[in-house]
Formats: sequence, structure tokens, C-alpha cells
Amino acid sequence: MSNKKAKKKKFRVEEGQTISDVLETMRVEGYTPVARFEKPVFIERSKKIEVSHQEIIFEGKLIEE
Repeated sequence: MSNKKAKKKKFRVEEGQTISDVLETMRVEGYTPVARFEKPVFIERSKKIEVSHQEIIFEGKLIEE
């Protein structure tokens, strides 16, 4: 079984996490951030659509040693 990591991996900022937490997780796993994506998450309230929160996802590239 190979212990090879994927060259790219996505890291999502989950509820209760900070961006710094996710960036530290990326570093520990051997990835460096190369892109950041943000998109709104919508919910429906009283027949109106509102933004619930922003979803933040980082794309990490494997650090070559």
C-alpha cells in the first residue's frame, strides 16, 4: 500500500474553526495554500431567501521536499 499524498487537497473552514486553525492543519499535513474560495450559503425564512453564512474553502498544494 502506497503512502503517497494527493498533490492537491481542499480544506474547509468548519463551524467553530478559525482560518488560522485550518492553515495550521494544512501546514501539519504538508500542504501550502494556493487558492481561497468563498461562497454564500442561503437559507429560506418566511418565504424570503437570506444568506446564512459564508463557506470558506482553501485549496492546498503538497509541499515538495
